[in-house]
Amino acid sequence: MRLLRRKGEATLDDRLAALAEAADLAEGRLDQAVVDRARDVVARAGVRRSLSVDHTAVALAGATGSGKSSLFNALSETELAPVGVTRPTTSKAQAALWGADGSGPLLDWLDIPLRHTVGERPGEDSGLILLDLPDHDSIELSHRLEVDRLVAVVDLLVWVLDPQKYADAAVHERYLQPLARHRDVMLVVLNQIDRLPERAVKRCLDDLSRLLEADGLHDIPVIGVSAKTGQGLPELRAALDRQVSRRAAWASRLAADAGTAADALLATSGGTAPAPENAPAMPGVLGKPLSKALSQAVAVPLVVEAVAKAHRHRAVAATGWPVTRWLRKLRPDPLRRLRTRVRSELPIGASVQLPAVETALREVGAAASAGVPEPWASAVRHAARSRAGELADALDRTVTTTSLGASRPPRWWRMAGTLQWLLAGAMAVGALWLLALFALGYLMLPRPPTPTLGQAPWPTVLLIGGAVAGLIVALLSRLVAWIGGGRRARKAAKVLRAGIERVGEELVIAPAGEELARYARFVDRVTSAR
Repeated sequence: MRLLRRKGEATLDDRLAALAEAADLAEGRLDQAVVDRARDVVARAGVRRSLSVDHTAVALAGATGSGKSSLFNALSETELAPVGVTRPTTSKAQAALWGADGSGPLLDWLDIPLRHTVGERPGEDSGLILLDLPDHDSIELSHRLEVDRLVAVVDLLVWVLDPQKYADAAVHERYLQPLARHRDVMLVVLNQIDRLPERAVKRCLDDLSRLLEADGLHDIPVIGVSAKTGQGLPELRAALDRQVSRRAAWASRLAADAGTAADALLATSGGTAPAPENAPAMPGVLGKPLSKALSQAVAVPLVVEAVAKAHRHRAVAATGWPVTRWLRKLRPDPLRRLRTRVRSELPIGASVQLPAVETALREVGAAASAGVPEPWASAVRHAARSRAGELADALDRTVTTTSLGASRPPRWWRMAGTLQWLLAGAMAVGALWLLALFALGYLMLPRPPTPTLGQAPWPTVLLIGGAVAGLIVALLSRLVAWIGGGRRARKAAKVLRAGIERVGEELVIAPAGEELARYARFVDRVTSAR
């Protein structure tokens, strides 16, 4: 059943649904007792809505000697409740009914075995169920437990106080203050006013109203009555008739229960702090610092430096002067020195610096939970670390499997290498030519004419020119290799950090963001429930 509501107000269905979802979201984060009480309210509402809504269960509650039973008899015009000097006189709640048809399941749910149909007075709406409760301050524990049980479920509460104990802290602190949201379904009766001088009645009523204001019960009806003389009873009956005729006290009670349970959830969650507005921007805000920290933890700078050195080492080995190139091959390859894989040429089992990872996780958790009240902040920090066990392996796998292109030699290496071999061949031709000329001269044999380039013979040009040109090509190749190594290192750093950033976002930022989204949803739902 969906109740009619004023424009802009949430329906009872909406509030209960919001409370149920808020309790589910708070599971494992907030005090379990508070979460269970919220769920009890939702469950109780479901049961009460399925029972008679044409009946209003009204409980007379009060302390020993307040005259509850006398007032019960006066309102029902019976002698159902025992009245006497011996205390307590009421040990089990009993009901007086006006219009009993259809009330059975409701009374069964309330667990009221003593039921009395007293008829229906002319001019009154049927549907009133008046309950006489035991004393809330009874020396019998079972009596107090019975009061607590029924106070939590009846539709309307009438607190019967007396001039001597109306300021008793027991009733104000234990019942009235926690029920501050229930002022629409509560009446307060100052009974036994016949014992007061006439001029003192108003003073006591005003003082009681002041105490109720301090309890948070603003504008709650306070009625002075005397069950003995009948003074104030017509006013009390009229107030009860108005509530019963509305047929909505049960819904107002459930709405107040939902609000109280939502208040408790919110208080346990640290107050009314709003959800952080930067939660959707977390990957951008925290991703870069986290990626930087994790990159340091897995020694990405060392890997990037090795990529640059390896590129230059291989470039020199491929394009250097053939006369001295073999010396370069005696040096170990920087990446192979890091025990690279043949496939990706990256370090196998990169050493993850766990203390650095722990520090990074703590910093992300602290940044993500900033402005979030406890214990939700603790849940956010825990979420940021929830997959820490997977992080080291994921980082290691990212570093060791990311292809950086370090094994692909640039085309100019082959061209420069070919040119170096051609120059080396020219040197060899020039050297052999000069050696042949020297041998002919040594043997005093006639030498063939030697072509020249200007004044220089060609054998000398080939030998010296090939050597000088080879050195120049080697130096230029080294310079280009140095520039290329820097460029390849930057590309490697970009690829590695992108992979590490994805790991950080998936295993650290995403869980923290999900917890923040859960908190934001909780705040929204608990606010709706209130």
